[in-house]
Amino acid sequence: MSACLLVIDVQQSFLHRPYFSPRDLPEYLQAQNALIEGASMRNIPVIRIFHVESDPSSAFSLASGHVRPLEGLRDFSAAAEFRKSRHSALVGSGLDVWLTQNSIQDVVVSGIRTEQCCETTTRHLSDLGYRVHYVTDATLTFDMQHQHGSWLSASDIKHRTETVLHQRFANVCSVEQALEALTN
Repeated sequence: MSACLLVIDVQQSFLHRPYFSPRDLPEYLQAQNALIEGASMRNIPVIRIFHVESDPSSAFSLASGHVRPLEGLRDFSAAAEFRKSRHSALVGSGLDVWLTQNSIQDVVVSGIRTEQCCETTTRHLSDLGYRVHYVTDATLTFDMQHQHGSWLSASDIKHRTETVLHQRFANVCSVEQALEALTN
């Protein structure tokens, strides 16, 4: 079985956004780092993806200096690194070519933000025929305000994402379950 782990947008840029909250960061980093370590120990390629924007005033622009690994993220040697400017890591980044060239069939999705880049990439991968393992604990998001003023907590957003992805677009699983699935 040929598999890889995607580490999507785990970058310093988020610390410079008004919605950033460090509340769930320690638990997220613990799960993300365990997933990276487990994949590395099993010789599963770990792919780094950065979100990059062209607006030089954005925290996601290369000029900002924030498009670099999030502090606290385990250092790892990426099998490949891609830059994206859209929500799906597959759009315009070259990741789709890399996956095909390396005969990847199973993809583990992790990173920041749960309901945006991670979920969008998951749906795109599923539509292309990949077996996707979505590790919610190894994703991070933040509270969001609805257009009419009510708030959704990060926990509610994760719950919603699990609900819409599981058994439709992905196997929603824990770090341990994802690593076990890739070694069987």
